[in-house]
Amino acid sequence: MDESFTFQEESLYQTVCGIGDSKLPLWESRLNVKLIPRGKSLIIQGSEDQVQVALDTFHKVEENFKRRPDKADYSFFDIDYLVNKVKDSSGGWPIPGSSDFQKEGETWTPRDKIFVTFKGKPIFPRTKNQESFVDSLHKNYITIAMGPAGTGKTFLSIASACRMMQTGEVERLILTRPAVEAGENLGFLPGDLTQKVNPYLRPIYDALHECIGFEKTSEYLQVGKIEIAPIAFMRGRTLSHSFIILDEAQNCTLPQLKMFLTRFGKNSKMAISGDATQIDLAHGRSGLEKTVYTLRNLNGIETIFFGREDITRHPIVESIVRRFEENESLFTKKT
Repeated sequence: MDESFTFQEESLYQTVCGIGDSKLPLWESRLNVKLIPRGKSLIIQGSEDQVQVALDTFHKVEENFKRRPDKADYSFFDIDYLVNKVKDSSGGWPIPGSSDFQKEGETWTPRDKIFVTFKGKPIFPRTKNQESFVDSLHKNYITIAMGPAGTGKTFLSIASACRMMQTGEVERLILTRPAVEAGENLGFLPGDLTQKVNPYLRPIYDALHECIGFEKTSEYLQVGKIEIAPIAFMRGRTLSHSFIILDEAQNCTLPQLKMFLTRFGKNSKMAISGDATQIDLAHGRSGLEKTVYTLRNLNGIETIFFGREDITRHPIVESIVRRFEENESLFTKKT
C-alpha cells in the first residue's frame, strides 16, 4: 500500500531526510519500506503494518520537534535518540498502535537550558541521562558521571559550573584531572608548571572557551575565579564556595579519589566524571569503580550512568564504541 506523510516545516524535512535526501536509505532499512521524496512529503510504500509504523514514527518525530525548546539546534542525533526509544525489547520496531509509541522516554524533550554561551547560544541537555546529570549537579553535593567518551560529562559539568558562578551560587570554579598519559610516554616537557600540565588539561580549556570565550577564561584565570591544576595539587586544601570538577577520574587511584573527595568545603558542588573503559593506569590501580561502590546510597551523592545512546559527538563515535564493546572479549587476556 501507499501512503503520504507531509512535514509541516521544511527545516524538519531536511533534518529527517538529510542533504539531498541522503538519509532516506537509512530510514528505508530501519522501517523496511520504500520512501519516495515529493517536496516536503514522503510517499511510503510497503505492507500495511510497515507503512503504519513509518507513519507513526514520522508523526512522533514531528510532535517531538514542535515541543522542543531547542529547535535551532535540532539535529539528526535528536531524531535518532527519539526513534531508538520506540524499539521493542527484542530490538525490532513496535507493532502499529502499540503502547511502545506511548512511552514517556520516546517523547522526551529538554525542560530548561543549562547555560547561554558568550555567543548567545543556549546549551540544552540532549538526552534524558544528560538532563538527570544536570539536575543532580544542582540537587546533590557530589555527582559522579560514568560513561563512554562523547556523552558530554565534562562539557555539561563546566556549563553548569559557569551558570552557578554567573548566578552567584558559587564564587569560583576549580578544575582538575590526573596528569596521566594516554598510553604514551611523552618524556620531559619543557617550561614552567602551567606549560607542563596544559597538554593534560586541554579538554577543559576547550569547554571553557566554548562556554565563556577565550578572553573571559583568561581574565578569570588571572584573578583566581577559575583554577586549573593536576589532582596532586589538591592535597591539604579545603575547597569552599566552589564548583569543583574532576575529569578523567578513571585514571585516579583510590587514595587519590579519597583525598580529593575530602577536600569538599562549605557551599560547594563537586562533579566527578570518568570512563571505566579508558583506563591508562596499570591493571587494577583505578579507584573510580571502587569509589562508586563505596559511596552508593549515600545522601547528597548520586551516580549517573551514561550509555552509548548518550554519545552526542559524530554518529560514528557511537558505532566505534559499540564495535569495541562487541569485540572486547577478543582482546581480554585469559588467565
